[in-house]
Amino acid sequence: MRLTLVDTLSTILFFTILAAMTELYVAGMESADVLKTRLIMVPLMILTGRPYGVWRDWFFAGTKPTVSWSKSLIDGLAFLTFQLPIYGLTLWIAGADVDEIGTLLGSTIVLMLIVSRPFGMFLQAMRKLAGVGR
Repeated sequence: MRLTLVDTLSTILFFTILAAMTELYVAGMESADVLKTRLIMVPLMILTGRPYGVWRDWFFAGTKPTVSWSKSLIDGLAFLTFQLPIYGLTLWIAGADVDEIGTLLGSTIVLMLIVSRPFGMFLQAMRKLAGVGR
């Protein structure tokens, strides 16, 4: 249960801060719109926080990476294979057409690869801090 709580709260904290900064300073959204967007995303992060932690753990257990570059690769693969389909489904539910979904998924891959290792390291640090790390 503690692992579920840590994974979920870590996901919410990390991605709320990252996305809010991006929405404010890159996209130039108004603060109220950022708050609304972040609040909408919390239920999705609650649903996916722990399942992603399990998925990531499975990738690491199966590959046992030992050096930094291989850990980055595994974090990237785990993140892409879990989050990209969820993002695609979210776009579809929101009404995006196939061309829009393809364009957004293609452009998001690079961002996901950049974010995956820092998030993986943050998740491990929060687990260790909470006494549930491996």
